[in-house]
Amino acid sequence: MGNPKILLFDLDGTLLRNDKSLSEYTLEILSKCKGCGYLIGISTSRGEQNCLSFLREMKPDILISSGGALVLVNEKIVCSSSFSAIETKNFIESARKICGMDCEITVDTLEAHYWNYKTDPKEQDKSWGDSIYTDFTDFKHEALKICVEIHHPNLAQKLCGHFSELDSQHFSDGDWYKFTKSGITKEKAILAVCEACHADVSEIAAFGDDYTDIGMLKLCGIGVAMDNAVQEVKDIADDITLSNEEDGVATYLEKWII
Repeated sequence: MGNPKILLFDLDGTLLRNDKSLSEYTLEILSKCKGCGYLIGISTSRGEQNCLSFLREMKPDILISSGGALVLVNEKIVCSSSFSAIETKNFIESARKICGMDCEITVDTLEAHYWNYKTDPKEQDKSWGDSIYTDFTDFKHEALKICVEIHHPNLAQKLCGHFSELDSQHFSDGDWYKFTKSGITKEKAILAVCEACHADVSEIAAFGDDYTDIGMLKLCGIGVAMDNAVQEVKDIADDITLSNEEDGVATYLEKWII
């Protein structure tokens, strides 16, 4: 691959350290990349409002959030796909029936991130920012993405079986599953970005670590796995860099891109 036009990064386990911070070294290298004319992009399962709390210093040109359900280029919405308020309500009710009335749930909307955790996540992790507590009893919002903590894979399969128009993905760092409208993926979002930016997927270098990044790394011109990535990601990657704790993204960019 020649020099890429777009540099695309997952957040958790990739660009962010384990304490959810961006190191000064990483910020410096990203700034140099922008100065060289590269477009900086984020592709994450986090919701827009949640992930922007990390990125105000960086100001990415491209933001793919909620696992691909919302795509922004230069802060303008390129595309979005959400469950209707009725679909969201029905899904939450089904999740509670199948996984237990006390199952933990999060919902991304265009405006906010909602949760019903038993313990306030902001007390454990300040990166949750302005997330809003709700018991979801009378939730009346469209959802870009819904996440449910499900301790048994068969229950996740049973929940999916109740709905034909959704996709699910298991996160590697726990018992959480992500649900979006059918066909919503980081790969589809990347194709929308390419159209908006008049670029080809071969002109993108993408970095990731988890199952949700596999399609993205396979699609782009070069896919780089973090050393802390799950083995399945490493197996399909074109290259492997240092871990997120070792500023693997910045190290790779400085050596191979800048």
